[in-house]
Parts: sequence; structure tokens; C-alpha cells
Amino acid sequence: QMQLVESGGGLVQAGGSLRLSCAASVRTFSNYAMAWFLQAPGKEREFVGVITWSIGYTHYADSVRGRFTISRDNAKNMVYLQMNSLKPDDAAVYYCAAALKDIPSPTMRLSSFYDYWGRGTQVTVSS
Repeated sequence: QMQLVESGGGLVQAGGSLRLSCAASVRTFSNYAMAWFLQAPGKEREFVGVITWSIGYTHYADSVRGRFTISRDNAKNMVYLQMNSLKPDDAAVYYCAAALKDIPSPTMRLSSFYDYWGRGTQVTVSS
């Protein structure tokens, strides 16, 4: 079993930055692919980005590529999402997710790929 707890959300002006953190409570953090998703009010959950454990492969949604960066600290069981140049459209609840499948795959963009989810952290972007 794994528990994921997100933090770092808040209110930021458009053009600003936030860094989200996800703490994973699990005996062995290795071999898990870690991802971030967002969900805006009235919309479906959307893929933001993913990072694998073994080779540090990363993949991002087109909407955030070049602005957001995922990183992980395996020694601390932490995953981060650095968000720069934030736009009002980025406002949402951001969720951390984990999958015990570490080989890069197009299906990593799907929420069904992931086995564990956090409760989310709210990001609000003012224009």
C-alpha cells in the first residue's frame, strides 16, 4: 500500500510560480512511476506529466511542456512539480499518482494507469 500527500498549492498571480510536493509513504519507492494530474471544476481529470524511477524518463502534456517540470528525490520518497509562467487556465486541483509500472508507455497519460492517488492540492491563478 502507498499513501500520497500533496502540498504546496495556493493562490498565485498569472505569470507566477508554484512548487507542488508529493510525499509518498511506502517501503520501497523505487519502481514506481509518479505522475501529476489536474482537475478543474466541472471537467475531467487531465494528465500533466510523469516521471519514471529507473531512467528518469519524463513526459508532459502539451499544455504545460516548457513551463512545468517534474522531478523526484528517491531518497526522500518525494516528487515535485515546478510550475512556472502560470496561467488562469492552470487553476485546478492537482493530484499526485503512482503506478507500479515503470516502463514508459503512451498509457501513462491515462488515469487508469495509476494505482494510488493523493487527495489533491488546490492551485488558484488570478489574472
